[in-house]
Amino acid sequence: MPQSVYDFKVKTIDGSEQSLKPYQGRVLLIVNVASKCGFTPQYKGLEELQKKFEGRGFSVLGFPCNQFGAQEPGDENEIKNFCELTYQVSFPMFSKVDVNGAAAAPLFAYLKEQKKGVLGTSGIKWNFTKFLVDAEGKVTARYAPNAKPESLAGAVEALLPA
Repeated sequence: MPQSVYDFKVKTIDGSEQSLKPYQGRVLLIVNVASKCGFTPQYKGLEELQKKFEGRGFSVLGFPCNQFGAQEPGDENEIKNFCELTYQVSFPMFSKVDVNGAAAAPLFAYLKEQKKGVLGTSGIKWNFTKFLVDAEGKVTARYAPNAKPESLAGAVEALLPA
């Protein structure tokens, strides 16, 4: 059984396998993202959090997902270009994943197990569900898709060194 998010391997948006161990000691906001969603403008707020706190040991990790309304239809190259050109995303982006069901990425199965949603359900309801992870790799909070990234600044800052 994994002890923290650092025990997982994921695939970068460029297709190479990467361990999350290099993020050890960093506060993370792990988000399932989509390019054609009503919440897509949240990329701007996510990038603002990244810029504001990256120097203090914080990173947003974006995981595209096409499970909700087929709102992430593009391939990884299209997603990467969209994020860079439209929202100047500088935070790490990863390959498309499923977040629910039998084919759910192991990282997301773990995140959902660690922090249940409303009414104790584990399933992710929509794009832009956010998981806040402390510097020890423990999931401390889960935020609904409509939680604006800028509203999480206080929670992020509380986990960062002074």
